[in-house]
Amino acid sequence: MLDHLSTKRIDWQKPRKEGITYIVDKFQGFDSANFKIISPLIDIVKIYGPLPLLISNDQLMDRINFYHEHDILVSVGSTLTEYALLEKSFDKYIEDASKLGFDIIEIGENNIELSLEKKKQIAAKLKSKDLVALWKVGKKDPRRQLSFDQLITKINEAIEVGSEKILLEGNLGYAVGIYDERGNIKWNIVGAVTSKISPNKIIFETPLEIQQSAMIAEFGQRVNLGETNLENVISIESQRKGFLSRASYGISSMKKIAKGSPATKFIYYIIRTRNSMEQSELINITNLPRRTVQTGLEELKDQGLIVEKTNLDDIRKKIYHIVKDEWL
Repeated sequence: MLDHLSTKRIDWQKPRKEGITYIVDKFQGFDSANFKIISPLIDIVKIYGPLPLLISNDQLMDRINFYHEHDILVSVGSTLTEYALLEKSFDKYIEDASKLGFDIIEIGENNIELSLEKKKQIAAKLKSKDLVALWKVGKKDPRRQLSFDQLITKINEAIEVGSEKILLEGNLGYAVGIYDERGNIKWNIVGAVTSKISPNKIIFETPLEIQQSAMIAEFGQRVNLGETNLENVISIESQRKGFLSRASYGISSMKKIAKGSPATKFIYYIIRTRNSMEQSELINITNLPRRTVQTGLEELKDQGLIVEKTNLDDIRKKIYHIVKDEWL
């Protein structure tokens, strides 16, 4: 219906490499007939927290088989993986997970610290059981958040041990990782991370609907979203295809804002308007002193709002782009 008005999915067929929708199953009830309709829009289901321990293996297998029948991969959460590691039962844990039919194992360092060598050992063991390792980066406790350098180091370690995707911790969507105390996105952190790490490798946990809308509005249909609820799947997919949702009307507060002097904000406005600029062009357009422009550019780079690239036509010059250009 009205196909000509809908933006077609670039990566529409499962298994998708981009535009992944990763939902959480908290054993909520749902209508099987309706689920069958929306199942093509769901890529992965995580069976939440300790829930796999609270039901029988037969019941768990039935749940996993149901998702497999709808071409959906099934994951176990990082909380249970950390528990198994702390209790020195990891080998038995992955053996059981493989037999039960799980496809993906989340691994995080919320309450533990894993060396690079230990991560390599874990990755090798999972591969031997045909399980996919999905490394989760970040802390759930707002009081123990990683610094930016620590965040990048953990992401790079996950890439080094072979993780195709990295899951960024979002917990409940407040005061954790890329979110402030009100649930707003810290675009400076997002921009800084995605200027160093290819964004198609990241799955952003977006527990709140407004966060899902803001990410899609900023990065387009290919953004990978995790920690989403079943009732949000239709909304997410409609936005991926170019339609607004109710939450879309509240994303103005989620937009990126440059911080600093009026000159710095003016420079950012010019670059964002023109998409890319050389330093000499900025000096001519703004009539600002060279040193003021240089200082403003450094501040914007530190905030993760722009990136610097070499001009291929003249390698002596640099071009400044808004971070969005580093995406799709």
